[in-house]
Amino acid sequence: MLKLFSWRRSAHQTLTLSSNVSFHLTHTPILSISRFLSQSQFEDPYDPPFSPTSKTLKLNNETTKKNRNHSKNKKNKKNKSHEEASSDSKNSQTFPLKSDLPFDFKYSYSETNSSVEPIGFREPPRFSPFGPGRLDRKWTGTCAPAEGDYDSEKIAGERNAVLGEPLSEEEVAELVERYRHSDCNVGVTHNMIEDIHSHWKRAEAVRIKCLGVPTLDMDNVCFHLEDKSGGKIIYRHINILLLYRGRNYDPKKRPVIPLMLWKPYAPIYPKLVKHVADGLTFEATKEMRNRGLNSPALMKLSRNGVYVNVVDRLREAFQTEEVVRLDCAHVFTSDFKKIGVKLRDLVPCVPILFKDDQIILWRGKKTLDDDSSSLAEPTSQNVV
Repeated sequence: MLKLFSWRRSAHQTLTLSSNVSFHLTHTPILSISRFLSQSQFEDPYDPPFSPTSKTLKLNNETTKKNRNHSKNKKNKKNKSHEEASSDSKNSQTFPLKSDLPFDFKYSYSETNSSVEPIGFREPPRFSPFGPGRLDRKWTGTCAPAEGDYDSEKIAGERNAVLGEPLSEEEVAELVERYRHSDCNVGVTHNMIEDIHSHWKRAEAVRIKCLGVPTLDMDNVCFHLEDKSGGKIIYRHINILLLYRGRNYDPKKRPVIPLMLWKPYAPIYPKLVKHVADGLTFEATKEMRNRGLNSPALMKLSRNGVYVNVVDRLREAFQTEEVVRLDCAHVFTSDFKKIGVKLRDLVPCVPILFKDDQIILWRGKKTLDDDSSSLAEPTSQNVV
């Protein structure tokens, strides 16, 4: 406003002048106001001709302050509620935790074999993944064994009481249609049990999708899921499972499941591939390895794929061939040994080489009659 009105005369000066020029001076303010309006509308559209009143500014400032204070109060209330909830949860949990689950706590239940003892550890066994002083069980480096004796009949009776009467075909079909499209992908690990029970709070069944190495033996996965969680598998299609919690399941009476705070380092096990295979000489083992590398690949395994039919394909191939090659160029390097161990026990066969993302398997010294009898046994078990 100073730039526009610095050259004008004030209204007080027009009143002090003589009457001869009063008419002329009384019209000059009107001309100056009209000139000011015309300049303010066209030259600078962002500069209004009249400044806003102080009342509107005060009202706007008061409203902004009220909104800020309201948002701050909301944040403070939320923080207080979270702090109270965390304090209540901390007060409710007394360490060390005591769990009545009748099995040994491991990081992975389906991918470990308790019959094979490790020859070393990559970290001291005294460091428990459950945290110091948080569990009443002692960590041995591979598991936290359950202490005391458990009555298997009593445990089975309690589980049957939670499951209730068997579901009818209509009820199973209804649950499958309701939960088969839900996304709940969990791994077969210890913390997976806690995830399942947390899903059972708001859903009767949990959809589990298995990928990678566990899909080589889906029967083992189903057994551990039912044994560790206490539920019942009511639907199974290739690698997709539906785990039912039971008719009489009460989330308030769920078991105490201590969580692992970090993934423990895998212990050191004996070598899977020997320098000379059992039953062969050094030259024969070398010849088998070269033959396997030069043979066409039976299958190409993908990363995090579904390996349900790998065992059956290998059993069929070993009826006519002595050495088989699996192409694992797109598989994680950490999964090579796991796949070899699984196939050695399931087929069975002998891994003789892991090289250049390839797995060479030898069927071992067996006659075709032994192979045909071994193939007939698992099919009869699957039918039953």
